[in-house]
Amino acid sequence: MTPPTLLDHLLREDLGFFLQKAFGTVVQGDTFASNWHLDAITHHLEGVMAGRIRRLIINVPPRSAKSLCASVAFPAWMLGRDPTRRIICVSYAQDLAVKLSNQTRMLMRAPWYERLFPGTRLGGAKNTESEFETTRGGSRMATSVGGVLTGRGGHIIILDDPIKPTDALSEAVRSATNDWYDLSLLSRLDDKTTGAIILVMQRLHVDDLTGHLLEQGGWTVLNLPAIAEADQFIPIGQGRVHHRRRGEVLHPEREPLAVLEEQRRTMGSFNFAAQYQQEPVPPGGNMFDLAWFPRFGAMPAPGSYGDDQVFQSWDTASKAGELNDYSVCTTWLVRGGAYYLLDVFRDRLGYPDLRRKIIEMNARWRPNGVLIEDKASGEHLVQDLRYSGEVFAIAVQPQGDKIVRASSQAASIEGGRVLLPEQAAWLGEFEKEVLAFPHGRHDDQVDSMSQFLIWARDDLDAGPRIRSFDD
Repeated sequence: MTPPTLLDHLLREDLGFFLQKAFGTVVQGDTFASNWHLDAITHHLEGVMAGRIRRLIINVPPRSAKSLCASVAFPAWMLGRDPTRRIICVSYAQDLAVKLSNQTRMLMRAPWYERLFPGTRLGGAKNTESEFETTRGGSRMATSVGGVLTGRGGHIIILDDPIKPTDALSEAVRSATNDWYDLSLLSRLDDKTTGAIILVMQRLHVDDLTGHLLEQGGWTVLNLPAIAEADQFIPIGQGRVHHRRRGEVLHPEREPLAVLEEQRRTMGSFNFAAQYQQEPVPPGGNMFDLAWFPRFGAMPAPGSYGDDQVFQSWDTASKAGELNDYSVCTTWLVRGGAYYLLDVFRDRLGYPDLRRKIIEMNARWRPNGVLIEDKASGEHLVQDLRYSGEVFAIAVQPQGDKIVRASSQAASIEGGRVLLPEQAAWLGEFEKEVLAFPHGRHDDQVDSMSQFLIWARDDLDAGPRIRSFDD
């Protein structure tokens, strides 16, 4: 028998070396880019395997090889060293969970893996895309958040991106995810004393699963922002510690500072702070900053727009009364890829008065189209106005809740494409609501604004150029 080589010994004993080898098998057409943050991740995962860490949170930016480390290489490495381990792997969607499961299976079928771990072989009663077993009774099960786990258990649970970024601003989705963890997943550990749970994700909201678990306490946390906000001393294995200085980029070979700053401009500071810096903005507002809104001076008279276009966006309430929401109409001038807020109307109106006001505002500004949300009272309004022929009503189908819709436009606003007048009677109330969003008492003006911006992005396909009225 050929004696084991030093490399084989390192692959069996060191998850970092194993990760590099696994990369060549799982990732085709790319080169492994070694970096200290991968050493930090694998060192903490080794601590779970050794029993030193029972509750581990790893927060890292997107595209940091976290899934390859935690959901692919680590389960294969564990099963190679101990083919009796039962592992449950969870992601936000079943297709993602299956993809990671198949990559682990591919790795464990590689000839070099079988040579490295001769005691670990796939087989047994189960061998599906969602679950496979070893001949020694170990297993890797893939499921999604909310999946049924009745009668199932494991020694280690790995949660890898338990919530989708586009869903993270939905309180209902966050609460459902956190409740499923508390009420279903937590009980699936075979041994509550020695079993381990690993959560790997990018931060998305202060009340995401990481925030929920941090409130409970008892977790080891590896927090790796894309750009260091302060000096960090991070253990990376074998007694070594990486000193990361404030302002240093996590992985400059793959994402240098210029790339990250461009990403910040593209997605907006609000989303960048969470997903890349692992510091979601706390409740109390701050989704928008008034400094993001350029100002314009003299208001052009109606009918003087030339080739420009004007649109109105209505956020309608169906009942009048002190306790009900406002109906809001924002009027926008579209010019050169920028959006000028010309007017805001805001009042509590019943249906007959609301219909009359829409016709009145349409006559005043003569817009190219009037956007009305196609639900509740808006659905009947659109049909009524179209039938009368007095207003060119455009039905808008909302996607996601108000916070999700507003967040999707934060980068456009931060980029200076939404302009406010220097003076207007309605300006103070509009600014106050924007600053308080999403935790203010009212959000109707913000919803009218985001409805228009989303529609303009999807239907007008405006360019990035900004001009003043004096051009």
